[in-house]
Amino acid sequence: MTTLDLTVAGSGKRLPVRPEKLIVAGYTARDEAAVARHIEELAAIGVPPPPAVPMFYDLDPALLSTEAQVTVDGTATSGEVEPVLIRHDGTYYLGVGSDHTDRELERDDIAASKAACPKPVGGAVVELGPTPVFPDWDQAQAGSEVDGQPYQSGAVSSLRHPAELLERMTATIGDIAGDFVLFCGTLALIGGKFVHGDTWSLSLTLPAAAPLTHTYTTAPR
Repeated sequence: MTTLDLTVAGSGKRLPVRPEKLIVAGYTARDEAAVARHIEELAAIGVPPPPAVPMFYDLDPALLSTEAQVTVDGTATSGEVEPVLIRHDGTYYLGVGSDHTDRELERDDIAASKAACPKPVGGAVVELGPTPVFPDWDQAQAGSEVDGQPYQSGAVSSLRHPAELLERMTATIGDIAGDFVLFCGTLALIGGKFVHGDTWSLSLTLPAAAPLTHTYTTAPR
């Protein structure tokens, strides 16, 4: 079983998380009209529409990695910053990660394109408590860079709250008894187009707390 060695920001508490499930949520924007437009844009370049919105992709937890380098197949992959909800021993934590994806494969099978790539996660997390309540969610900011260039930037308030996603996820795939990791969706790209770079830097900035960050590079398999 995969073990993520995480640290709680502020306290330094170590968390050996062994997730039973890795769920990547897609199409999680609060603005449903914007989601519909995004689906149309993807369809125009050959990406099939999802059967449901939001969509929950049940992936292998072995894809998770806190390492500074991950291996990928081919050169047409790219990452994107995401808030990450983690449950460990009944307590919820918030972190930052990247839903790295094979963009060529995505045109044929979205689930397979996500399953084809590792899912980097930052080693530091913020403890939320026994429920995924984060009152300052609407003030949090997320961003990413690829090879030193700005790639994404904006408020996570544009995404559905993790508590809502958790409720919808449970209704879709059922209860998860043990630890799990839920990727909560991403922001629009600054340039509007995917970039296939080598070095990815992620940040999730929370009010009155140090930013959660992670940087990783990709290497061919």
